[in-house]
Amino acid sequence: MSDLPTLPVTFRPGRTRAVLLTAGVAIFVVISAVALLLEQLGPGERLSFIVTGGLIFWVLARLARVRVVADDSGVTVVNIAGKRRLDWAEILRVNLRPGDPWVFLDLSDGTSQPALGIQPGIAKERAIADARTLRTLVEARSLRDPEQDQG
Repeated sequence: MSDLPTLPVTFRPGRTRAVLLTAGVAIFVVISAVALLLEQLGPGERLSFIVTGGLIFWVLARLARVRVVADDSGVTVVNIAGKRRLDWAEILRVNLRPGDPWVFLDLSDGTSQPALGIQPGIAKERAIADARTLRTLVEARSLRDPEQDQG
């Protein structure tokens, strides 16, 4: 188990995040510049352009915030619209099958939790490595007796 990362560890799609944030800034700047340069637009129309650019940036920033954080007590999954805290014992399996858009965590209550922080979109090899690391952490943490950590 010496190949386990030191906790806490954060998994996130780094390249995808960079692309989304860069695109968001670029879109906001271009739309705002167009709003300011078009002389025939009134103040309300200019404002609507800028607000639209801001909304596009906000959506792309929400997409870029996804991550999976593993620490000593469990895993926090941050997806686009929400955040969920899971104890290690709740996670039965970490799945990233060919064609899956992201990792799925099979849970002890019979449900599956998507974990968008590990996704093979732009960096497939990195996502596979991250999924394996999380799988190894889940297996190591679920087999260990928490009482042993106290002494």
